[in-house]
Amino acid sequence: MRFRALVVTGDRNGKVGIGLKKGTDVAEAVAKATTQSRKNLIQVPITEGTIPHAVIVRYKAAEVFLKPAKAGSGIIAGGPVRAVIKLAGIKNISSKMLGSSNKVSNVRAAFEALQKLKGNRDKMQNLNVKNQNDN
Repeated sequence: MRFRALVVTGDRNGKVGIGLKKGTDVAEAVAKATTQSRKNLIQVPITEGTIPHAVIVRYKAAEVFLKPAKAGSGIIAGGPVRAVIKLAGIKNISSKMLGSSNKVSNVRAAFEALQKLKGNRDKMQNLNVKNQNDN
């Protein structure tokens, strides 16, 4: 018999990662998943405690919708998505899980949604590239 562990790691300051691994016992599975989650860390753009824009991502049967919220709203999210958002350090956000209720699929969809976010730095780089191409 083997055990599977899903681990979400984050510094609550814009970095978050996920890991999913199997092991012969629970401790081994958690250790492997933790190592993988630390290797998969991504930087999440956070502006004024929320995300810069709304995003919808589909991963297999799970669909996750993340939307910025006003200051003071808090985290409005279901269990698996809440864990990812909280560890990323986002203070105000509204989300909805659509489709599957599978925790692994919802965590991966939330992680992909955070990967797709574009911050101000990305927008400025795109503008600079467009301006250089015009010259």
